[in-house]
Amino acid sequence: YALENAEAIYDGQRSVNPDDRVFLLTRSGFAGQQRYSTATWSGDIGTRWEDMKAQISAGLNFAMSGIPYWTMDIGGFSVENRYMAAKEGSEDLREWRELNNRWYQFGAFCPLFRSHGQYPCREIYNIAPEGSPTYQSMKYYTELRYQLMPYIYSLASMTHFEDYTIMRAMVMDYSNDEKTYDIDDQFMFGPAFMACPVHTYKARERKVYFPSGVWYDFYSGKCIQGGTAMDVDAPYERMPLFVRAGSIVPTGKVIQSTKEEQKDLIVSVYAGADGSFTLYEDNGVTYDYEKGNYATIPFVYDDARRTLTIGAREGDYPGMIRERQITVRLITPENPAGKDVTISYQGKPLVVETGHAPSLQLDNIN
Repeated sequence: YALENAEAIYDGQRSVNPDDRVFLLTRSGFAGQQRYSTATWSGDIGTRWEDMKAQISAGLNFAMSGIPYWTMDIGGFSVENRYMAAKEGSEDLREWRELNNRWYQFGAFCPLFRSHGQYPCREIYNIAPEGSPTYQSMKYYTELRYQLMPYIYSLASMTHFEDYTIMRAMVMDYSNDEKTYDIDDQFMFGPAFMACPVHTYKARERKVYFPSGVWYDFYSGKCIQGGTAMDVDAPYERMPLFVRAGSIVPTGKVIQSTKEEQKDLIVSVYAGADGSFTLYEDNGVTYDYEKGNYATIPFVYDDARRTLTIGAREGDYPGMIRERQITVRLITPENPAGKDVTISYQGKPLVVETGHAPSLQLDNIN
């Protein structure tokens, strides 16, 4: 039923409104429904810590089943009575705020990021007052999500064109490491990020397993050698988040919606391994990408030379950004804050020498 239902809605919408992309959110799931622009959410889950933890493995199992777009009600839909009647200063209100805060941190690294539920209201200013640690944390992760849109949208293109999944169980990328087989509460968000949600009340640290290689703390840039598990700090306002060496992460300015343009980019490169990433762009609204109307920009990092090659832009579409400033930020163990080199990119290949200010423009790059 779920598959046939999704197909009927998809075909119907495209027949009457062919210029706008279909999006269907359903709690009925069946294999293959992703081809009908369908995302599944996990229904009316409860507002409990154990329910939050269960959502992590639920999302990972969906991804491993071949359905890439999954989401949940951040904060839980069905609210416990003690939260409904919580008074300012009460322990129940403190727990309600912390639960939503931790759930929000986790949700920012799911394929779809959405909060929904019964009363109390779910706007962040209704959960906690502006300026409070809860509010500031929720605001930070909302803005981070939109800054990461060039990265996330490119992952969406990989999902469409290459059968990729955005939310990835550790075993999907580290199948040769048996220690990843039973990890159900940390995951990869695309090729770069390892998200480690906190799902216990008042926890201020949690155990994280780091597969082989070099990992960077996203917030501090501190390096961690992989192949081990350790307890890491998890302050109230931050979820443990790590980036693996060799990652290339394009980000833009904070925007309010994807209708806003992110012309100039910061491309963060994490030293310690070679890496590559392809930035994908289209008009963001129509199905013109099915006709080949989109553009890609390849990035390739050579760790030995510490150079980033920005390849020639391929493809075209109406309204495409023709020229932009790109700030390449090389993050290394010796300089975790990163070193910036800014260049003007007009679609022709460039080699950015991250150790020097100038960049070399080339006619051809094999």
